Amino acid sequence: MSRADIQVNENRLAPAEAFSIVGNETRLSILKALWATDDRPVRFSRLRKRVGMRDSAQFNYHLDKLTGQFVARTDRGYDLRSAGERVVQAVLSGSFNEHPHVEPFTVDSPCTRCSGSLRARYEDEQLSIGCPECGRGHGTYPFPPGGLNDRSRDELLTAFDQRVRHVYCLAADGVCPACAGRMETTIVREGSCCLGVGLRAEHVCVQCNHDLCSAIGLSLLDQSDVVAFHNDHGIDLSSTPYWRFDWCVSDDRTTVLAEDPWQLRVTIPLDDETLSIDLDADLTVRHVDRS
Repeated sequence: MSRADIQVNENRLAPAEAFSIVGNETRLSILKALWATDDRPVRFSRLRKRVGMRDSAQFNYHLDKLTGQFVARTDRGYDLRSAGERVVQAVLSGSFNEHPHVEPFTVDSPCTRCSGSLRARYEDEQLSIGCPECGRGHGTYPFPPGGLNDRSRDELLTAFDQRVRHVYCLAADGVCPACAGRMETTIVREGSCCLGVGLRAEHVCVQCNHDLCSAIGLSLLDQSDVVAFHNDHGIDLSSTPYWRFDWCVSDDRTTVLAEDPWQLRVTIPLDDETLSIDLDADLTVRHVDRS
């Protein structure tokens, strides 16, 4: 089925109309009140009371504008539809209305190249980790402003690590973390990159054009053979920040076996053993060797 077939919907709102509906303080308050209520659906009078609006006619006017696309009306009252929930989540994430400033701070991990002290920097909704001594980047990835709220620096780094893992595993699996559309992966070795790597994976959504790039090895963080290999050497891969592994932040451990089509090998040495993982152009594991 083509993308056009999937999206056919006679009742679909135009994007400008959808934004104009929620671009009102009272309507946002209604969505927030529904989102914060556990025992939904909510009766009209109770919902109006929660919003704090005395004029029943005015409240009904704004609620009626939301009903259908963002709010569902049932026999027992009003409930939040998925689209309404997404609006509230977008506001809470801070992407629309926050531009926080965070002073650069030291990361308690050594650089994978020179063992110098890493530094974290937050700018334009992206968190970057890098080494000021040798210049090696250890990742520049999206992180919504809402993720900074009520977190210490250590908690922020833990949340960032977990978000990077999940977002890039989704991207490598072909699912856009922004809109759930189809994501295509391309292997690139030309041009400059914010990660500071030559050979990298670029993920682009064919639906919303959301794009991400990463070192080849980052997609292997949840691969079963890689997880077991580290467990056997006393390393819990799920709780160790990705930036501590050179195969996740650089192309030093990645070898090009062929280019047409792409065949890549990521080599991970630990103690007296080496794990080699062969991947194809869409980062599918084709062969694993432990020696």
